[in-house]
Amino acid sequence: MALDDKIAVAETIYLYAMGIDTKDFVLYRSIFADTVEIDFSSYEGSSVTEPSKLTGDKWVRRVQPLFTGLAATQHSMTNPMVSIDGDTATCRMYMQAHHVYEPDKEGSWFTLGGYYDDTLIRSDTSPTGWMLSGVKLTVLWRKGDESIMAIAREKGHKSLNA
Repeated sequence: MALDDKIAVAETIYLYAMGIDTKDFVLYRSIFADTVEIDFSSYEGSSVTEPSKLTGDKWVRRVQPLFTGLAATQHSMTNPMVSIDGDTATCRMYMQAHHVYEPDKEGSWFTLGGYYDDTLIRSDTSPTGWMLSGVKLTVLWRKGDESIMAIAREKGHKSLNA
C-alpha cells in the first residue's frame, strides 16, 4: 500500500501541472484541500509575498488570470521524493515551468526552475486520494523575459472580467 500511496501523491502533483497547462481549473481545484498554505516568496521575493493560508477556491482564482493570459505553459515535474505518515504526506518534486506569451514572437517566454516542497492530506474526494494542503516553491534559476508574466496576468484579468 505504501508504494501505491507514493505513486498517488506524485500523481496529485502531476495533476497540478496538467491543470495549469491545460487551463482546466476544475481539475486544478480538485487537488487542493479546503485550506492551503502557499509560499511563493522564493519567486516573488519575501518582502513582496509572505506565505499565506487561503481557501483552495481563492488560490485557484488568484492564479487563473495569469494562466488564462498566457498562450501556453509547460510545467515539467520530476524526481518525486515522497514520505507518507498515516493520512499525511510530503513530497519534494523538481520542476521547470516554461511560460509563453506570444508564440510567434521571439523572446516572448519566461522559464524558471527549482523544486516544490508540498504537503498533502488523504481525501476521498480527490481524483488521486490525496489533496495538496501546502505548496512551497523554491526557485533556483530564471531565464527569459519575466515581464511577460505581469502582462499576461493583466490580459487574463481583462478576459475573465469581460
